[in-house]
Amino acid sequence: MHAWLCTNPVGVDALNWTELPTPAPKAGEVLIEIKAASLNFPDLLIVQNKYQMKPPLPFVPGSEYAGVVAAVGDGVTHLKVGQNVACLSGTGGFGTHTIAPAALCMPLPDGFSHVDAAAFIMIYATSHHALVDRAQLKAGETVLVLGAAGGVGTAAIQIAKAMGARVIAAASSDEKCALCTSIGADATINYSKDNLRDAIKALTDGKGPDVIYDPVGGDFAEPAFRSIAWRGRYLVVGFASGPIPALPFNLALLKGASIVGVFWGDFAKREPKANAAMMGELAQWYAQGKVKPVIDRTMPMAELPAAYAHMGSRGVMGKLVMVN
Repeated sequence: MHAWLCTNPVGVDALNWTELPTPAPKAGEVLIEIKAASLNFPDLLIVQNKYQMKPPLPFVPGSEYAGVVAAVGDGVTHLKVGQNVACLSGTGGFGTHTIAPAALCMPLPDGFSHVDAAAFIMIYATSHHALVDRAQLKAGETVLVLGAAGGVGTAAIQIAKAMGARVIAAASSDEKCALCTSIGADATINYSKDNLRDAIKALTDGKGPDVIYDPVGGDFAEPAFRSIAWRGRYLVVGFASGPIPALPFNLALLKGASIVGVFWGDFAKREPKANAAMMGELAQWYAQGKVKPVIDRTMPMAELPAAYAHMGSRGVMGKLVMVN
């Protein structure tokens, strides 16, 4: 097997395409022949030693991937050799093969492509948990999605529309806004040239959005929160822009609004039955055509450094997927 090996987490340039022995799965594990792996923001942080999870060295980055089960370890009964699966295990995806915990593998129904599956779990699980579980979104409510052309943003648009909500998508270019419209957004805001608060006010007749989905953080958090509707819910999803905003608590008081944390990873660990039910619903929605990952492009696994550079340019719309 070959994999991109990180021996010193000082950045992408330190990754090397390395031939390694193909491992055998232990009890509770499976060996996966990787067909596709998506590039996520944590995959950049982890090779820079900036991510909260610090895997022991050396390691293979690549948190999310899909492929074919090549071997199963003792005690694995729900998966078999030749089965198509997707997995989000945190590391191991940027290679030709990896060992994965069988419990983390999602069996793929017929017709679920490896490229879509490799780009599915993280963004749709995060957005479903945020909107359905944490925000208790109802049909007819208005959702503002910040960073709407990114992976979780595009997933949030689709899930909110599937639930009968009105969606306002905010992104940084006209091209990104056009993408959001094409996947169901009812209105868009280009916050690189429009005043965010003024645009929100105009698009909601002064009422404000009932739910704000924020995976970006940074400078837009406070103006967005100042625009929230009475009893609104502000979803803290992530900080892709870098800075972690500090919101004045009096704004929550004045609007009777909630600031709601979204941590799907811990939800999946602490409430596995609820998470499994959620993933089952999302798989059904995919089969019904209600949700489908937006794929910016696919690139050969051997071109991973170039893919990292493209992601760093902030030019990615949807998900970037490496293929073997």
